[in-house]
Amino acid sequence: MIRTARNLWRLAAIVWTLARHDALLVGDVDQGAAWLARLVRVWARRDRPVRYGQRLAAALTELGPTFVKLGQLLSTRSDLVGEEIAMDLSDLQDRLPPFPGTKVHRIIEQQLGRPVEALFRSFDDEAVAAASIAQVHFGVTTGGDEVAVKVLRPGVEYAFRRDINLFYWLAELALWLQPSLRRLKPLDVVEMFERTTRLEMDLRMEAAAASELRDNFKDDTTFNVPKVDWNRTARRVLTLERIRGIKVSELERLQADGYDLNAIVTIASRTFFNQVFRDGYFHADLHAGNLFVLQDGSICAVDFGIMGRLDRTTRYFLADMLVGFLTGDYRRVAKVHFQAGYVPAHQSLEMFAQAARALGEPLLNKPLNEISVGRLLGQLFAVTEEFDMETQPQLLLLQKSMLMAEGVGRLLNPNINMWELARPLIEEWMRENRGPEARLIEEVESYAAAVRRLPDVVRGVERTLTALSAGGLRLDPDTVRAAYGGGGSRGRFGKWSLLALVAAIAGALYWAFG
Repeated sequence: MIRTARNLWRLAAIVWTLARHDALLVGDVDQGAAWLARLVRVWARRDRPVRYGQRLAAALTELGPTFVKLGQLLSTRSDLVGEEIAMDLSDLQDRLPPFPGTKVHRIIEQQLGRPVEALFRSFDDEAVAAASIAQVHFGVTTGGDEVAVKVLRPGVEYAFRRDINLFYWLAELALWLQPSLRRLKPLDVVEMFERTTRLEMDLRMEAAAASELRDNFKDDTTFNVPKVDWNRTARRVLTLERIRGIKVSELERLQADGYDLNAIVTIASRTFFNQVFRDGYFHADLHAGNLFVLQDGSICAVDFGIMGRLDRTTRYFLADMLVGFLTGDYRRVAKVHFQAGYVPAHQSLEMFAQAARALGEPLLNKPLNEISVGRLLGQLFAVTEEFDMETQPQLLLLQKSMLMAEGVGRLLNPNINMWELARPLIEEWMRENRGPEARLIEEVESYAAAVRRLPDVVRGVERTLTALSAGGLRLDPDTVRAAYGGGGSRGRFGKWSLLALVAAIAGALYWAFG
């Protein structure tokens, strides 16, 4: 009862804010609610943007940090909010006024157990960036290293817990009112939001993400990740090597300093491809503001709070699907969806292939540099409702990352597409991982794994037969004689034949259904 009352009060404040920004209603209102639409427009601000997505972004910004993060999450869910709204929400700026330097000092000292003066030769109390969860300060360690220090906002955990509790309540209410929304997994969306946000609020996890990404590219001189200062890192404090470079978004500075923008696009596209397909671990917030061009022309990423993972099976699915689209093999696109279990088996493969054709056919007459793979994935997710395709959070995060990466490429050179630049890498990866030889090796490895497990299966069968016998189960003597073939050497041969037969059947069953 208390939870419901508290959430209703908070919900009223949210509705009021959405109404002021004319972001309360989406699309046309039916006649029965027309009076509400008129009332909302009376409340609404006069300087509101034209597009709904922009109005919603403004309302979420006013509602505070949790809602800014929620908007960023919804920007990955074009299947929920539509492609245009998702694009508008992807522009949400995560900026807040900084909190005072005195609080920064207190947090650092509490977390690291030493005074700031003992940790840093110099420390700039003025924040260089302030977002909903943390803010960043520059400093120099006692060892003379230039660093960037990220400090978590005071009280941010409480604010997020309060709002996430509300989101769970709203998701439960939505499922109760509209059970058909179960396919979109609203509770799973909230759970993913809670999990990613909780990880973001433990800066040790961000440090670990930066460290892993740095290790993945340790032999690549064109892509850099700041080094973690683990001695000055804790749950609420993250210290990284300071990066001196030019943001990719600052085109005029890059051009004035003589950088080759095409070379930067090439590095960015190759880096993104390697993160997604080679490593299956990618920076999921790789917009132009999080990429810097260093003096030697290499690029460096920052802000590792949101990372994505793809297992090998998902990467293979993604590769096969993209090849199917780009070659016009829509049955292949449909088959990989069914094989992956993303589309239920009772659906029509032919109808799904037809839906894929409706999305892919317009691409076939376009040059590769005009194709947005991120937009294609978004459109695919948007049409899956009629096929009961369940939401795949890892692919939604990847789709958002693809759109961001493609946006960086268009910013640097609108006439070049990152997928066109990465084509040699894509073709090589496909040959190595999805070509006939790779598939043969994969099958051999699968059979070898099954053979290695065969003794365990046989032992399991023997244990089962022993247990059944101990429980009073007896075979007919004629059956035993027929199976074992009598006594002597023939009997011993018959015994092993029976065991081999049992093992073969068990192995076949395991291979087919295990």
